[in-house]
Amino acid sequence: ISMGQTAENVADYADVSRERMDEFAALSQQRAVQSQQNGFFEREITPVTLADGTVVSVDDCPRDGTTAEKLGALKPAFRPGGRVTAGNACPLNDGAAAVIVMSDTRAAQLGITPIARIVSSGVSALDPEIMGLGPVAACRSALKRAGLTIDEIDLVEINEAFAAQVIPSADELGIPLERLNVNGGGIALGHPFGMTGARIMTTLLNGLEDSNGRYGLETMCVGGGQGMAMIVERLG
Repeated sequence: ISMGQTAENVADYADVSRERMDEFAALSQQRAVQSQQNGFFEREITPVTLADGTVVSVDDCPRDGTTAEKLGALKPAFRPGGRVTAGNACPLNDGAAAVIVMSDTRAAQLGITPIARIVSSGVSALDPEIMGLGPVAACRSALKRAGLTIDEIDLVEINEAFAAQVIPSADELGIPLERLNVNGGGIALGHPFGMTGARIMTTLLNGLEDSNGRYGLETMCVGGGQGMAMIVERLG
């Protein structure tokens, strides 16, 4: 089953309307564009110089001027009469990201001041046909292990594979939009395979720094029928 079909399944299962999906997708685009314009992403992007001398230093996928009304004109991409479109799903992008993880002992030996610590993590398994809901149980597991409630989490990053799965995951966990993907997400920025976890963790930590937050939660669904989540605490 294709990932787009699983998103349609989740939309049916959780009764997520096309209008709500388009509204969320437009918000992701608007937030990403605003964060680009105010320089938020500059600290987490390493410019790449191409062979012809062109310097690439800005993600080119966020679209200024995106509205729910414009997205509403797009045709369903995966199922006749469906709700998932090219506008409320993540695009196909190339990209790479990296973070450094080490023990506090090793960091002290190297004279490195850590910016955050891993508090807990959680993994879930579920029917692959509704894999987009994997973050729900994974987040609950991570919160339980950390001894925290969702109200104690300052910022949350749910990977935006599809608006169809982010919306019901956030609803089920009680995450308000004011704390969710505040700088835009995968629908606007892209979801390159193999880089998303590191990318959203970097954005999460920078967001915590800017807002003087303490705890952050990142989570994503996994195509084979899983969810993964991690809670971090900003240090310093």
